[in-house]
Formats: sequence, structure tokens, C-alpha cells
Amino acid sequence: MRARPNVAGGLGGFVWLLIVLVPVYYIVVTSLRGQRGFFDANPLAPPADPTLENYRLVLGNDFLRYLVNSLTVTAGTVVLTVAVSLMAAYYVVRGRTRLAGFGYTAFLLGLAIPLQATIIPIYYLITRAHLYDTLLAIILPSVAFAIPLSVVILANFLRDVPNELFESMRVDGAGHWRMLWSLVLPMVKPAMVTVAVYDGLNVWNGFLFPLILTQSADQRVLPMALWAFQGQFRVNIPAVLAAVVLSTLPVLALYILGRRYLVTGLTAGFGK
Repeated sequence: MRARPNVAGGLGGFVWLLIVLVPVYYIVVTSLRGQRGFFDANPLAPPADPTLENYRLVLGNDFLRYLVNSLTVTAGTVVLTVAVSLMAAYYVVRGRTRLAGFGYTAFLLGLAIPLQATIIPIYYLITRAHLYDTLLAIILPSVAFAIPLSVVILANFLRDVPNELFESMRVDGAGHWRMLWSLVLPMVKPAMVTVAVYDGLNVWNGFLFPLILTQSADQRVLPMALWAFQGQFRVNIPAVLAAVVLSTLPVLALYILGRRYLVTGLTAGFGK
């Protein structure tokens, strides 16, 4: 028997697609408008005379410096998070001690700690370590808050690796570091990409740590730069939206490259 088409589901999906695409379309179209006549134009109509002047204006106001700072913070956080979380997940899954089970429970408890509740202790520790107003002041707390969920994802994926593979490598004389490098690393690649994409998105869009732990303009990341642009370009809305478009491109590329691993990594181990 032929299944009936789900008309209601199709209409709902189409409506949701419009809800997602219309704001994106508005941002891109508005960024191509000139400041003159912006308030008189139809907001959803294509610009009569598209221009890249807004992008040139944003790029001429130290946007590339803020972009490099965001790339540095995101890359540093992702690399440290993935490396530490992979080793922690391996110990949690393969460890045969009570400490391994306690460690996994501690990581689960870490998911329940809100970032906002710890900002004062973090500020105190950063200032005492003389790291205030540096990019490292953003990287270290971001790594700490990214590790619990990353360990949970990697541990759930690592539990799907057959135990026979580990035993065969152990018979051949392989140690833990060898198994971690030659077996675990290739097998959990989808989960690692998932962790990298998810943590990269959170760090790239993070606002609280840069706001509290940095001050000078040369340490400013893109979320802080967009906030500053709103004050600098008070009536130039097309220029602000041009900055939004430019700040979205790198993280959009990261998502496109890792999207096929995202669902696989997030759902690993939950079917058991």
C-alpha cells in the first residue's frame, strides 16, 4: 500500500523554512543597500543599486584584527577541548577503577553548572593569574566549560567500539597510548568533528567571557566588535548587518564541512 503524503507535515516544514530563511535574506539584502534611502525602501525588496561600500567600511575598521582574535580563541579552545576530552573519555570507558566511574559522574555534574554563576570566581582566578585582558583569559574558561559535554559525547561513541579490537591490540603488545592513537582516534572521528563543530559555534558566539575578561580593543573578538559597531554605526544599519554577514562566514564554513558527522556524533550510544 502506498503511504499517504503528509500534507500537514510538508506545510509545517515549508513554514519553518520561511521562518529561517526570511531573516537571513533580510540581513544579506540590507547589507547590500546604501545608507541613504534605507528607511524609505521596502525591507524585503532587492536593492535597486547594490553596493559593497558597507563591507569596505567594516573591513576598514579593524574587522580583520577582530576576526583573527576570534579565530585564535576558537581554534585554541577547540584543540585543547578535543585533546583533553578524548583522553578523559578513553579513561572513563576503558578504566577499570572506581575513579573512572566517579570521573564520569563529575563530568555529568559539570553539565548542571551554569556559566553565569561562576563568572565572579573565574574573574578572580584570571586576575590572580595575571591573564586579564588576554586571549588566554577567554580560552581557558571556555575549555573548562566545554569539556563536560565533550566527554559525554566522546564516551558514548567510544562505548560503541567493540571490546575485541582493544583486546587484540593488547595481545599484540600495544599500550594505552598506542591504542588511543591507532584505534580510538580513527574510530571516533565523527564524534570528534561533532565536538569541534559544537564547541566552535559556542565559543565563536560567546559574549560573556570576552565582556568580563577583556578590556582593550586589540583583544576584542567578533561578538564584542559587533557590539561596538552598533554604537559606532548608530544610524548605519546596513553597515552593522554587513559586519554580521562577515562574522558568520567562517563558522558557516565550519558547519558545512562537519555537518555530515554532526548527527552521527550526537546520537552515538543513545540507542542502547
